[in-house]
Amino acid sequence: MSNAPVNNGRRRFLTAATSVVGGIGVVGVAVPFIGSWNPSARAKAAGAPVEVNIGKIEPGQMIRAEWRGKPVYVIRRTEETLNSLANHEDQLRDPKSEVPQQPVYATNAYRSIKPEFMVALGVCTHLGCAPTYYEGTFEEQVEGVKDGFFCPCHGSKFDMAGRVFQGVPAPSNLVVPEHSYPNENTILIGVGPGEA
Repeated sequence: MSNAPVNNGRRRFLTAATSVVGGIGVVGVAVPFIGSWNPSARAKAAGAPVEVNIGKIEPGQMIRAEWRGKPVYVIRRTEETLNSLANHEDQLRDPKSEVPQQPVYATNAYRSIKPEFMVALGVCTHLGCAPTYYEGTFEEQVEGVKDGFFCPCHGSKFDMAGRVFQGVPAPSNLVVPEHSYPNENTILIGVGPGEA
């Protein structure tokens, strides 16, 4: 046993310093650990809404976007195309879009909020191939129909509202994702009207 005097001040200082360093270590380990519970930036981006500039799309033109890892087709339909949609309903599998492949607000003749713009996933409902857009040459696929989509994998055909024709492998219309218009030049894919 030592007869040296006990320095209580030094003992308190060392105890406090050790406690502070230990506390910093616990925080240093806990912050990254708790942070790892949050979804990654890639995971957040995969489900995040996507803005698409539609201000410069010409009538008849299609642009592609990507949302949740899938292609989205955005087409500015011409007045002629819109007027022709009712002319071939007898050739379609689901002309009234009764199978819920679109949000409620897009369950109409155009399958969209604004008739001028078609917004649909560019994924065939048969086996997931990407249908090709035919502008002005679709009559090679369907007589009397000027514009549409043809899936080269197994021959499925869709009109300019994304509705599937009869007698093809695809069982249902193209999927219309949630979308809205925050302004005249932008479509927000992944968010419906009033949800932003």
